[in-house]
Parts: sequence; C-alpha cells; structure tokens
Amino acid sequence: MRIKQISVSGLFGIFDHVIPLNMDERITIIHGPNGFGKTAILRILNSFFNSQYSELRAIPFSKFRGEFDDSTRLEIKKNTDNVEDSEKHNIVFTFYQPDSKRVSFTPTLLTNSSDQGISINIFDAGIQKRVPLGDLDFFNEETLSVAEDFKDFIRLSPSNLRLQKEPKWLDNLKSNIHIRLIESQRLLNLSPKRASRAERETPSILSTVSAYSNELAKLMQDKFKEYGTISQALDRTFPVRVVKQQPSADLTDEQLRHQLNKLEATRSRLIEVGLLDKDEDTEFQIQPQDIDESTKNALSVYVEDMGKKLSVFEEIASKIELLRKIINNKFAYSYKEINFSKEEGFVITTRYKSHVSKSKILSPTDLSSGEQHELVLLYELLFKVQPNSLVLIDEPELSLHVGWQIQFLKDLQEITKLADLDILMAAHSPDIVQDRWDLTVELKGPQK
Repeated sequence: MRIKQISVSGLFGIFDHVIPLNMDERITIIHGPNGFGKTAILRILNSFFNSQYSELRAIPFSKFRGEFDDSTRLEIKKNTDNVEDSEKHNIVFTFYQPDSKRVSFTPTLLTNSSDQGISINIFDAGIQKRVPLGDLDFFNEETLSVAEDFKDFIRLSPSNLRLQKEPKWLDNLKSNIHIRLIESQRLLNLSPKRASRAERETPSILSTVSAYSNELAKLMQDKFKEYGTISQALDRTFPVRVVKQQPSADLTDEQLRHQLNKLEATRSRLIEVGLLDKDEDTEFQIQPQDIDESTKNALSVYVEDMGKKLSVFEEIASKIELLRKIINNKFAYSYKEINFSKEEGFVITTRYKSHVSKSKILSPTDLSSGEQHELVLLYELLFKVQPNSLVLIDEPELSLHVGWQIQFLKDLQEITKLADLDILMAAHSPDIVQDRWDLTVELKGPQK
C-alpha cells in the first residue's frame, strides 16, 4: 500500500496544495518560497502515521487528504469553531473505501498532573511532555515516539494514566504505511544513557554521526555472531553430511571450481567492508588435479555450507558497500576516506601527509558539518528505514557543497533501488533538481 497523492487545505489559514507523488521513479521533490508550508506538509504526514497527535493539532491547517494506490483515501479534518487554542481543536480522521461505508475516529485529549508536578498531554498514542528536560530524567524536548519511547513512558508515568484505544481500521492503515521523517536538524542525537543498574536511563546528547557509528558497529557485531552460530551448527554435522552425501553426476569439476572461486570472491568482499576479519581469508585455491571422486563430495558440502554462512551478510554488505562508495566519492575532495569495522563502526582516515600531525585516524566528529550531514542522511536511508517506507527528507541540501548537491539525486536513486524506498523531499536548491524537473511539484500561493 503506497501513498499516491496528498493535499492540504487552509495551511496557515492561507495555502491549498495538491502534491501527486511519482509512483514509478519513487522520488518527489516539493519546492517553493519560504513560508509556503513545505516542512509543515512533511510534519503532518509524519505526525499522523507515527501517532504524534499533539504535533498534528499544533500545525495550523483545516483539512488534509491522503490518497492510496488501492483506491482508498484518508481525510484529517480540524474543527476550529469557537476554539482559540490550536492544541485543543477537535480533530477527526475519516477513512474511505470503495463500496464500503466510511469510518471515522476522533482522538480524545487526556491530561494528567502527577504528584511530581509533571503535566503531560496525550492525544491517543501521541505523547508530548510539558516539563523542562531537567525536571524528569526520561523525557526529552520533542514529542516522544511510541515505537522508541512508549515502554519507558509507561514505566515512568503515574499508574492512573490510560491511553484511548484506536480502532482496528486505523491500526491497519498505519501498519501498511511506514513513514520516517529525516529532519533538517540531524546532527544531534538525544540517546538514553544508564550509569548503573540501580539508576534510571538519563538522556545524553551525542552527535548523531557518533551515535550511528556505534550503532553500525553493533549491527556488524550482531551479524558476525549470527554467522558464528550458523557456522558452529554446520561444522558440527559436517562429517556426517559428507559421509551421507550422494555423488552428483551433474556437478562437473569446472562447476565446482567456479563455485569455490565465487565463495572466495564473496569472502574477500566481506573482509573489504569489515564484516569478516582478514585471518578469515583462507586463500582457498583448488587446482584441477586436486579434485577427485573422494574429495568431490566433501567440497560440494563445503560449498553449500559456506553459502549458508556467508548469506547472513548479504543485505548489510550491500548497504555498507553503497554507503562507502558514495561517501568516499565525496570525501576524496578533502583527502579523507571512510571504512568500517565491527569494533569502531565508521573508520575515518586522512590520506594527506602532514608534518603537523602523524595521526591518520579521525573521529567522526572531526568531519565538517556538510560531511556529517551527508553521512547521517545516507546512513538513515540505508540502515534506519524499513523497505517499502515513504521517507520524508527536509532540506537535503543543508551544508552541502554545490558539487555534492548536483550528485545527490543520482546517489538517492541508487539508494531507493537497493533499500526499496519512496522519497518525498522538500528542497530549495535547483542544484538538487538538476534537469529532473519532472520529479518536482511547485507549491504556489493563493490566486489573486
């Protein structure tokens, strides 16, 4: 299920916009003057599908409509009659299906004040804190997302706090449409940090590029552990399976050597991207005279086993390869290079020889703001978004050199194919668009 068109009426009390999404090329670029609502449109989509209803109420619009590729549509309408506070507007979700009765839902505003002086507004599953960051360890300055923070919120919130249950049709809609917003401010990351088991998690401000470096290291370690688990299971039964393996008359010596060479190429590739250690490289070379009927069975079982072992790396290796290719193409201008390891995540080195410093290793935070923006954005697209999602990108050109902006759309097209994504982005720079104005939708003001 995909969104094929969105429209908004009465945005800021002024603008009406209709935005058809490019279903074939999967990239849509909205552009227009400042203040016409590009970011607001992205936030409306993100707020609804990620259940951040307090933010949805705070954005001034009268009606929003989303049309889907299965001929269904969603309408979000605000009732602003006799209500001055935008966060208290009644808001109604209506879902239309062909040949079916329409269904509606109005999320109820619940409020709670605890003995600790915490005041929290809840719009269904959307949670927004009302206290300064220092007054309560867990809460941050932004609307909390259910997926990441809801369990912690329930753990810390008063016991008499209850959320309104959403109807099944709304749950189903949100489970079929996955939205992720990549905001223009993407270089700082508020992550939980636990000092000891006895203490609660407290927020720690960390640069996003450092957080993602640590996260990738963990992903790589997890895949390596999975590889080890499969290896142990297969190695334990290897002798028995060799004995029981029936000779295959269809498998020629040449085919077997080709399969072995292909495995070694895969292993070398995984070493290159940091997923396997160099000592894993056996440099397994089989000469024609080495293969006879007594070894053929063992080698065919070995090939099958190694295929299963190495297949656990297939997806993450393809993503790391593409990230490294794109980033190193950009970093070459500043004499830097990025590689990856299971221990460090991002391994950034400088290729410039200097008499001032002999160190070649750079911290991720040593990168310029433009380099960090590029690395964070591409990492999010490749590693933080599930397939078939609609990714909303606000100002992708931020801090990027003109040359990088020119290349951005081509890089994005490679990523959307590999990661299976749809993209809706709000951009100001014509250098991002290049000659692909067919992918753009211009936001215009009211007719005079």
